[in-house]
Amino acid sequence: MQIIPLTANFGARIVGADLTDPTPALRDACWQAFDQYAVCVFEDSRLDDAGHVAFSRLFGDLEMAPRITAAAGRGPRCSLPELFDAGNIGADGNILVDERRRLLNLGNQQWHTDSSFRPERSSYSMLLAHQIPPAGADTELADMRAAYDALPDATKQRIDGLEVVHSYWHSRQKVGYPEPTDAEVAAIPGARQPLVLPHPRTGRPALYLAAHASHVEGMDVAEGRALLAELTDFATQDRFRYAHQWKLGDLLVWDNLCTMHRATPFDDTRYPRDMRRTTVIDGSGLAA
Repeated sequence: MQIIPLTANFGARIVGADLTDPTPALRDACWQAFDQYAVCVFEDSRLDDAGHVAFSRLFGDLEMAPRITAAAGRGPRCSLPELFDAGNIGADGNILVDERRRLLNLGNQQWHTDSSFRPERSSYSMLLAHQIPPAGADTELADMRAAYDALPDATKQRIDGLEVVHSYWHSRQKVGYPEPTDAEVAAIPGARQPLVLPHPRTGRPALYLAAHASHVEGMDVAEGRALLAELTDFATQDRFRYAHQWKLGDLLVWDNLCTMHRATPFDDTRYPRDMRRTTVIDGSGLAA
C-alpha cells in the first residue's frame, strides 16, 4: 500500500490496497492516512455493494440509509440498507423527475458535513462511483483543520465554546425545498454541535460547519448566521480546498469531523449519475 499526497497536507491517493480483503492491518494503515490527509481516494476499488459495506465496517458501525419520504433514502440500485443513494436515478431506472427528490439532491451543492444534523455525528463518508456523467459532478472538499489553524487568535477566542443548532431541513429550504412535513421533521429533528471540534483520534481542533448549521445557540439568529457565513467563506478559500474529478470505480473517503464538501453542478436532467455512500458513526470504531 502506497500513499501519494494530492496536496501538501490535504488529500491523498492510496494505491496497492486490496479493499476486497478488509483486514485489521488494512484498517490500521488506512487510519494513518485518514488521520494525516483527511481525504483519500482509492482508484479502481473493485468493490460491489457487499464489499463496499464490508470495507466500511472496518472503521465502525454504519448509519442506515433513511427513508424520510418516498422522495429520499435508499435507492433502487442500493442492495443493502447501509448504502445511501447519492445519485439521480429513480425507481424506474430513469433520471429523476420528482422535484422534491431533485431539490434534496440540489442541497448537496452547498458546503456541508454529512450527518451534522444527527446527535450521533458521522466520522467517515465513503462514496463509490458506479456511473458518472461526462462532465461536471466533481466533489470539492475543504480542510477544516487548516482553516481553524489559520484563524486570527481573536476569532478563535470569540468562537471557543459556542454551540450550533444543525438542521437538515434548514439547508434544504435554502435551495427551495418546501416546508417539511411533520413526518419529515420527526424523522430528522436536528442536533446541537460544537463549533470547534477536537478530533477524537488526533485531538487536532477543526471548525465544524455545514449548510445544515441553522443558528448559534444563545446568540441573536441574524448575528449567529452572519458569523457562520463568515467562517464558511474563510474556510472554503482555494488554499484549503481539493477538487476530486471522478472516475468509474473511485472510492472517495473523507473525514466529516474535519472537512466540509459539496457536489458541483452537472446536467442532471440529461445524464445519469449513480453514486452510493456508506457513513460511519463517530466513535463507534475507536475501540476496534
